[in-house]
Amino acid sequence: MLKEKIGFIGGGKMGEALMKGLLRAKLSSADKIIVSDVDTKRCQTLEDETGIKTTQENREVIANSDVIILAIKPNVMGTILEELKSDITSEHLVVSIAAGIPLSFMESSLNEGCRAIRVMPNTPCLVGETAAGYALGKNATRNDGELVGQILNAVGKSFLLEEKYLDAVTGLSGSGPAFIYMVIDALADGGVKMGLPREISKELAAQTTFGAAKMGLETGMHIGELKDSVTSPGGTTIEGLHALEKGGLTNALINAVEVATKKSKRLGKAFSKQKK
Repeated sequence: MLKEKIGFIGGGKMGEALMKGLLRAKLSSADKIIVSDVDTKRCQTLEDETGIKTTQENREVIANSDVIILAIKPNVMGTILEELKSDITSEHLVVSIAAGIPLSFMESSLNEGCRAIRVMPNTPCLVGETAAGYALGKNATRNDGELVGQILNAVGKSFLLEEKYLDAVTGLSGSGPAFIYMVIDALADGGVKMGLPREISKELAAQTTFGAAKMGLETGMHIGELKDSVTSPGGTTIEGLHALEKGGLTNALINAVEVATKKSKRLGKAFSKQKK
């Protein structure tokens, strides 16, 4: 179990997923977690479901935490950091899970010497299957990185990277669930077109995607090998793959990751300019 007390600024779905993951993995206990949120009903729900302490005062979180997780929207990050700057010290570890906020923005908004880490999780965090990348700020230590890795691994898998890669992480795994949902939806529509009931088709499409992903992660085989193992000469699968190539699926997915990455970079530059 972690010895550090963990505080959340923001009690939304991503923050909730991390809290519950910590409790489920027994990395922390309810008496060592505190969360602030402006919504009193949300606070009550979190208390009822997890037993953690809640408050509407952000400063109370700072005063009772070693690790501060900023689970807030990017558009309020500047306001929150300005509000809390005098309370956050180098004794705190500040972790942001807000998309597009560069470490330079966080560090310039905090006092000199403050330790910051930037995280890019994704929404499957809500079911314990996140794919997250994270980067250390200039004052964050190796131990800080290991601590954040433990927290993230309680809700999926995490990868410590240089910050320059986090925009690509945003484009791939941050936006990727939406891309895959489109694929699942299209597969389900295909099943319906061929006569399957909608609910059965949806379940088959989702389970097929899940099973294929699990094989990709657990067998150790190259994705190309796995594809070839399903593709018999003259069979149904090669016909379908040919249709996908004619439809431009590969290029479409590559382009989707590319444009999402570029958008993340533009957002980061916009926040950086705010501090100049």
